Amino acid sequence: MHKTTRRALFAGTVVIAASVAVPAVSASAAAAAACAPAWSSTTAYVKDNVASQNGHNYTAKWWTQGESPATNSTQWAVWIDNGVCGGGTTPPTTPPTTPPTTPPTTPPTTPPTTPPTNPGDKWVVGYFAEWGVYGRGYHVKNIDTSGSAAKLTHILYAFANTTGGKCSIGDSYADYEKAYTAAESVDGVADTWDQPLRGSFNQLRKLKAKYPHLKVIYSVGGWTWSGGFSEAAKNPAAFADSCHKLVEDPRWADVFDGIDIDWEYPNACGLTCDTSGPNAFNNVITALRGKFGSNALITAAITADGSNGGKIDATDYATAAQKMDKIFPMTYDYFGAFAAQGPTAPHSPLTSYAGIPQAGFNSDAAVQKLKSKGVPASKILLGIGFYGRGWTGVTQAAPGGSATGAAPGTYEAGIEDYKVLKTKCPATSTIAGTAYALCGNNWWSYDTPSTIAGKMTYAKNQGLGGAFFWELSGDTTNGELISAIKSNL
Repeated sequence: MHKTTRRALFAGTVVIAASVAVPAVSASAAAAAACAPAWSSTTAYVKDNVASQNGHNYTAKWWTQGESPATNSTQWAVWIDNGVCGGGTTPPTTPPTTPPTTPPTTPPTTPPTTPPTNPGDKWVVGYFAEWGVYGRGYHVKNIDTSGSAAKLTHILYAFANTTGGKCSIGDSYADYEKAYTAAESVDGVADTWDQPLRGSFNQLRKLKAKYPHLKVIYSVGGWTWSGGFSEAAKNPAAFADSCHKLVEDPRWADVFDGIDIDWEYPNACGLTCDTSGPNAFNNVITALRGKFGSNALITAAITADGSNGGKIDATDYATAAQKMDKIFPMTYDYFGAFAAQGPTAPHSPLTSYAGIPQAGFNSDAAVQKLKSKGVPASKILLGIGFYGRGWTGVTQAAPGGSATGAAPGTYEAGIEDYKVLKTKCPATSTIAGTAYALCGNNWWSYDTPSTIAGKMTYAKNQGLGGAFFWELSGDTTNGELISAIKSNL
């Protein structure tokens, strides 16, 4: 469900990976220069043939005068245009930088031998968005300091790309190159320039050392990066092999406990349309299970379209679920300002209600449809959004009102984190198991600790396997929403 709009997204103006002077660039100047940043500095010398554009990011390897490029090739400067080059705040769409092929200078840590979490346990799963380390300033350490690490059972690391029908790194800088200071690091130890692994991957390694119960699953695809799955479906074995090589790369094999497939959507339309047939998803999952073996975790975020003839009906999820540990129907983003004139409606209704704009667009409809097709309830997790969706130009407090467009948001119009909305537009009413409010002429819907408690009661009554949420940075600094999940599940 419209995961691009939850990837919020490079909101800073300049991010510097090391001490590099990068001149300010105005929006008009950037546009006039065809979105090319002005790389110039008296202290940094940029080698032109390694400068690159990745979505709204521009990166270049640099070194200071007198240094050998080879000895300082891991240092980067990053310039971010805040969306002025292209208008939106979508994630990178260009192929990511491929991982270096040089082996680590120290022997890799061997993978853990402990089996996956007991499948009978209730899972509490949170997404960590790799781009959150930029404008949002949300790092792996925040999972610890917020108290969330102790409450989570699993972290979904989003996302790897699917370029050419193969698994590939999404953002090499954020994933394994960014150097962390002692203050930023989970264990208070700073990264060194020559260590084999840095970035969020190394921080996740440290987090798992502190919280040995935690499992980390590498999520592949998402709204923007699902296009490659159509190609992957033509040769599932080759896709599975590429994913195994990525997840089990010797530099970080101990970090990940499995793989998650976020294909939006098999045999249906998302950002692009897939026509690979109802068996394609099962074929991909079967190949992954065969390659990764029985001990690896294999999960998938799937559509939550419970309508008759909708996206769940388009794919044989039940057969695939037999080879999977858990399945995550994305029971949020049902409604939002992507329908600019409304009608206003809660984006994550638990149940149907009188006047709902689309039949089958609610959490219970998705859960019941999956169960009716043979997906075990214990493998289904209920999805929670740690954000709200909103419209502006609204005069009617109750759902069903007209609007003129998307309400203003910190990173993107029509979207706002719970941690902001709880004071910016406190919830005043509930409908269908979720909350909403009209503040001025802006109408917002989102989940609160109270509505989450109700949703967890539903999950228990349905025998579901737990809950998952998008995504960690939307919660308060003391983890109000994840606390509501954990304490009520």
